[in-house]
Parts: sequence; C-alpha cells; structure tokens
Amino acid sequence: MLSRIPINIEKIEAEDIDKEILRAGIIAELDAINLYEQMAALTKKEHIKAVLLDIAKEEKAHIGEFQTLLLMEDNEQEKALKEGKEEVEELVDK
Repeated sequence: MLSRIPINIEKIEAEDIDKEILRAGIIAELDAINLYEQMAALTKKEHIKAVLLDIAKEEKAHIGEFQTLLLMEDNEQEKALKEGKEEVEELVDK
C-alpha cells in the first residue's frame, strides 16, 4: 500500500465511507507491520532491530483500535468474524 488509499472514494456510498476508511486503516497498519518486521530481519544492528520490532508491535495495537471501531460500525463484519472464528475452532479441534 505504502501511503495510498486502496479505494476509490468517489465510488463509495456515503453510508459506507467510514467502514471503508477503517478497513483502509487496517490495511495500512498490516502493511507497516510487514515492512518493519522485514527491515528488522535485514538489519545486523540489534538496536535498530529492537526499535523496528517495537514499532511493529505498536502497529498491531492500532489494528485493534481500527477493528474495534469497524465492529461498532458494521454489524455484518462482527457476525462474519464470529463465524470465521467458530469455523477455525471447529477445524482445529478435529
């Protein structure tokens, strides 16, 4: 993603814009986590690695914030997450 909103705002219905903003925020945080963890894996300097991994950890908390807001805005998303969790638990327990 790297600093680009992955949606065309003009094509989004007004009632859906906040949900799309929150989803774009989640995508941006996941992108940042991947970038920081990859850079941490590349550096040989432990102090740089430590800071990059700490920043990545903070981005994971941001995902939780965006997801909490998204679940408040989108009841269908909340239901789908619950169903997905149940499916995984069912498969893992087999």
